[in-house]
Amino acid sequence: MANQKKGSWFRRHKILTVILAFVVIGVIAAAAGGGSKSPTSSSTTKTNGSSAAQLAKIGQAARDGKFEFTISKVSCGETTVGTNQYLQKQAQGQYCRVTMSVQNIGDQAQGLSSSDQKLIDAAGKQYSADDTATLYAAPQGASSTWYNNINPGNSVNGDIIFDIPKGVTPITAELHDSAFSGGVKVNLQ
Repeated sequence: MANQKKGSWFRRHKILTVILAFVVIGVIAAAAGGGSKSPTSSSTTKTNGSSAAQLAKIGQAARDGKFEFTISKVSCGETTVGTNQYLQKQAQGQYCRVTMSVQNIGDQAQGLSSSDQKLIDAAGKQYSADDTATLYAAPQGASSTWYNNINPGNSVNGDIIFDIPKGVTPITAELHDSAFSGGVKVNLQ
């Protein structure tokens, strides 16, 4: 019996066990992320009897999965954000502040995360949110757009902060109800 196997299969195949664990975690995260795989916008227009999707604009609602986003204002040019002297952050370039309302239109709670949102410039370059600046910029006691679990029918209002190069103007926001959703674009011009 020199060929006797010792220990469980998982102990004998450590590398395969680790890979299997990552696959299981990925499947669970994808299932928990929810969201729609196809982007939708609540703004449409009819041209010659056919319906063509059009980007929502500032002030118009745009839907992705369980969330309805309404951007009310975009302002760029800030170099520092923060509510007090100890919680401030300096921009590498310039901060763009995107003020929005996010309503859960689904039938169960969904987590809003600033890190799932993007700005896009005229050249197609994508800029991610600065999560720390978004957290520091929120007034105390205000609802957070940095991370917030929103129940059905509820909404949050706030700013998401992006650090983009000086002189760059964002033309589109790409908003997501989760990291796995298709997203919806909003025209910022």
